[in-house]
Amino acid sequence: MPLLGFVAGEASGDGVAAPVFAALLKEMPHLATLGVGGERLAAAGANVAWGYGPLAVHGFSDALARLPSLIAFRRRLRQTLLAHRVSHFLGIDAPDFNLGLARALSTAGVRTAQLVSPSVWAWRRGRIPRVVAAVERLFCLFPFEPACYAGTGLRADYVGHPLADAIPLVPDRDAARAALAISPSAPVLAILPGSRAGEWRRLAATFFAAAERVAAAVPGLVVVVPTADDQADQWVIPFREAWSGRAPLIVAPRAAHQALAAADVVLVASGTATLEAALFKRPMVIAYRVPSWQYRLMRQMAYLPWVGLPNILLNDSVVPELLQEEATPAKLAAALLAWWEAPARVAALADRFAALHETLRCQMAERTAALLAEWIIG
Repeated sequence: MPLLGFVAGEASGDGVAAPVFAALLKEMPHLATLGVGGERLAAAGANVAWGYGPLAVHGFSDALARLPSLIAFRRRLRQTLLAHRVSHFLGIDAPDFNLGLARALSTAGVRTAQLVSPSVWAWRRGRIPRVVAAVERLFCLFPFEPACYAGTGLRADYVGHPLADAIPLVPDRDAARAALAISPSAPVLAILPGSRAGEWRRLAATFFAAAERVAAAVPGLVVVVPTADDQADQWVIPFREAWSGRAPLIVAPRAAHQALAAADVVLVASGTATLEAALFKRPMVIAYRVPSWQYRLMRQMAYLPWVGLPNILLNDSVVPELLQEEATPAKLAAALLAWWEAPARVAALADRFAALHETLRCQMAERTAALLAEWIIG
């Protein structure tokens, strides 16, 4: 009987993989699994022998500082998986860790695949040969990704994005506002400064200052700040205490989707949250800051004029992006206010986001599970 090894290196990968494993184990109930993950993968029926804590890194600096321990963990994991005679291995996101592990396992005769393509379309296209050398199958979340591997011999399948399946095509704004105790008629701004400590350190003060400016210009504004975890609950405290009171400020723990559904306009850090905002059909302003050396490196290696997923997916500058020194309270506030002043533009954007949602909505878990089962049995 096949034994499927797997590694989900952080919470996002755990969430992407959990419904896939639930569908796969429904299709192959006797499949044995062994790997690294979190609570959601375990609840889906996967045999999670190691938590992903040792693998969760935040940015270049953290990865470099922890490189020796990551290499040692990967070596031990390879030895353990081979000792258990895994026949197949699935890396789940975390490409810098998983592709090296997959390559090492494949040299020992293990068949290997990767769920979630590295962002080779955005930057570091030089990783394509590394992907091709490491895995025989790749499951892509975005429709343009398989073309990046054309002519390489690697089979890359588009499977859709799990967020497009999870988020309703028509969000229930009234229900979200009722859950957050917000009037149906109030103008609402949601601010999402990111999910990592560095993002909050570099962006949160600017985001709250921009929200103060918007509150001064939009009568009756309500500001909603969803927090992703216990750490973010602590990060938001000084900003809530310093809030002017010019507009109600609602902190909404673990309620990002409610905040996006309730919002009229969103201020968001570049990342997956920008895709979530697009799937909720909300106009947004995207901002991001990284250390200057990191930004210079990324710009040198970039292949696209955008960092935000909505612009990348639609291949157009549909929402503003204010990066580095451009991300000031005044410029962010002006870009946010421009959405309130252009209802026709908001409506047109919602139509484009609705079409995008349909493209990404593919029953990703079931589709990926069927392809995995075919691969494992074959």
